[in-house]
Amino acid sequence: MASKHPSGDPLPLEEAVKLLKQFNTTKFDQSVEVAMRLGVDAKQADQLVRGSLVLPHGIGKSLRVIVFAKGDLAEQAKTAGADEVGAEELSKRINDGWLDFDVCIAAPDMMGLVGPLGKVLGPRGLMPSPRAGTVTPEVAKTVKEYKAGKVEFRNDAGGVVHAVVGKLSFDAAKLAENIQAFINHIHGIKPAAVKGHFVRGIAISATMSPGIRIAA
Repeated sequence: MASKHPSGDPLPLEEAVKLLKQFNTTKFDQSVEVAMRLGVDAKQADQLVRGSLVLPHGIGKSLRVIVFAKGDLAEQAKTAGADEVGAEELSKRINDGWLDFDVCIAAPDMMGLVGPLGKVLGPRGLMPSPRAGTVTPEVAKTVKEYKAGKVEFRNDAGGVVHAVVGKLSFDAAKLAENIQAFINHIHGIKPAAVKGHFVRGIAISATMSPGIRIAA
């Protein structure tokens, strides 16, 4: 696909979003992603950039959320809208190959059961983690956040962090607000161990579009 922005110079966010929306020519509603190249050494644990964020306008997709919990917490998770709630039987289904979900949340007392699932869930980015906020006693609150449009992120081996921030059909102003919220959040969690320039470059793209660089 030919670029509608041949020079490739970074654009102000609003202009970049306006340009991106020109690629809204497919029969399906494309996802929009932001990628930030960070000045981190991905091999150093104290420079890991990871977490989660509730975007102002959601991501235009209802995530399938499962919860490992028992008793009252299990009931709370169901009431909050979790798609599946369970313990041993849920663990067995996953071990047997069932992976039809986007987010896995676990109550802290379930980690003895969930831990061994790491070999299945880990490579797919589905393993619950205290750092990402998916190992928590507040299961109902967390389910509601993911249903409302919470996104998880972590930098890859090249120091790039990326996340889905909406759909191409979104109003341009709302899309820009989601993108800006993500950028601000990343700036706000700069690891203390990182020296020098933290954000080296930012680009946005849709499923079927080239990347468009934006001014950091």
